[in-house]
Amino acid sequence: MINKWNLLTLNPQEEECKKKLAEELGISPVLAQLLVQRGIHTFDGAKRFFRPQLTDLHDPFLMKDMDKAVARLNQAIANKEKILIYGDYDVDGATAVALVYRFLRQYTTNLDYYLPDRYVEGYGVSYQGIDFAANNHFSLVIVLDCGIKAVEKIAYAKQKGVDFIICDHHKPDDELPDAVAVLDAKRPDSTYPYDDLSGCGVGFKLMQAFAQDNQIPFSQLIPLLDLVAVSIASDIVPITDENRILAYHGLKQLNANPGVGLKAIIHVCDLDDKEITISDIVFKIGPRLNASGRIHSAAEAVDLLVTNDIKLAKEMAMKINTYNQARKDLDKNITEEATRILQSCKNLEERKGIVVYNEEWHKGVIGIVASRLSEEYYRPAVVLTRSGDVATGSARSVPGFDIYKAIESCRDLLENFGGHTYAAGLSMKIENVPLFTKRFEQYVIDNIQEEQMQPTIDIDAEIRFQDITPKFFRILKQFNPFGPDNNKPIFCTKRVFDYGTSRRVGRDQEHLKLELVDSHSESIMNGIAFGMSQHNDKVKSFNPFDICYHIEENTFNGNTSIQLLVKDIHS
Repeated sequence: MINKWNLLTLNPQEEECKKKLAEELGISPVLAQLLVQRGIHTFDGAKRFFRPQLTDLHDPFLMKDMDKAVARLNQAIANKEKILIYGDYDVDGATAVALVYRFLRQYTTNLDYYLPDRYVEGYGVSYQGIDFAANNHFSLVIVLDCGIKAVEKIAYAKQKGVDFIICDHHKPDDELPDAVAVLDAKRPDSTYPYDDLSGCGVGFKLMQAFAQDNQIPFSQLIPLLDLVAVSIASDIVPITDENRILAYHGLKQLNANPGVGLKAIIHVCDLDDKEITISDIVFKIGPRLNASGRIHSAAEAVDLLVTNDIKLAKEMAMKINTYNQARKDLDKNITEEATRILQSCKNLEERKGIVVYNEEWHKGVIGIVASRLSEEYYRPAVVLTRSGDVATGSARSVPGFDIYKAIESCRDLLENFGGHTYAAGLSMKIENVPLFTKRFEQYVIDNIQEEQMQPTIDIDAEIRFQDITPKFFRILKQFNPFGPDNNKPIFCTKRVFDYGTSRRVGRDQEHLKLELVDSHSESIMNGIAFGMSQHNDKVKSFNPFDICYHIEENTFNGNTSIQLLVKDIHS
């Protein structure tokens, strides 16, 4: 499928802002344009962007119900009540549980944690979890990264004498659970200044408020920021505003002094002595922590993240690494099976949404499979399997299409659902799968735009090779940490030529090692184009072509240089 290039532009007002920023900051107009594209229009805004300060975090008591949550937590600790930390089984949930548990265990010994079994209990607060709390005399449950829709289950918990504090970041329904406190900046009556925190981020705000109320120095929270950074990257929430501050300082903690468990995971990821980035979390650290809940038990990930025993942490990290390998094998096999199902469909080209169901598929990897199908076919995708008496699944979307709304339109067919614009989970009676498939696909047909079904590369700016100076790159690096709403900038340069030394590389000659010049400079620019050997003849033809790319550092044999990571090549 050919990528469409979309060169982002500024309106006249933004152009004026760009000129002013470039002058005030002493940076190139291109870098000023990147700032404006990210919603930064003033010198002070740029200062906060480039130098995120923990003192700029929002007051946690601005969050609705925070005062109630802290009062109930103080009461529980003062009265030596048993407190249960309950979280979702993904990375966000596991890091949230680990963060709250590690902080509170300094102030109470009446503490434990619980993560539901993905296969037995399913997503969110479960009746089994409530019964566990009641039967073991836990009078307060702090639930993290889920619970915002658990209206009936929280009512059941109240009957059992179990209080709940809900810390969630998902969209609520019209009715909120009748908990002691519901901390969720997405609730309709919220006045909190930022509503894109991760689940772990909400847990952090609760601990920040607890510390503030009990005159505990903020410095005691800083060692836990590595967990928040892992949650932000893994849950793919926007890295803006408060998340940017937390991710920035969380990465500093992760690189300088990570917790014992994360240090062990860093080791099995072969990231020792390397600067860890958001990308490393997304592709290496996060998947391993997730694999625990997908293949065995998410509690094992929390066990790792809360331990102070270095030897035990190494053993647990190795075990989780084996889960990740098993996850990769399952993911590969199920993706191939799902692809065969789709390829056997006579009207595949006409379908605008994808729904596939196989009751034998492993529930733990269907979210990954949905992502792969969505990327491969550039369609919103739902992958379903059987879990007990219901069909359960995961949904992933393409940029610009709200898959949560698509699933919500079928809510009368569903037992449960929740999620975000681009990712959601759902379950339904098995007999409802055919009708769900029909209605979901019809919703997509009625609401998706044609341009949303063509892969598009948004290009931040067109530049020349001569623009890529050491100063330019030094400032560009300060745009880190990159992620949603602050993606790594993509540049394009037109009419470039092979210097004569570009070549195929890789075990199967599948990549291109590029040495290029453009029409405005004789400077040679090195680049790598992974999986693009099909463009070799075009590159070697002595005719000009256009490229779009990220700019990165490449270290080889101890030497560091600027390199282009090529995303696409056009004639």
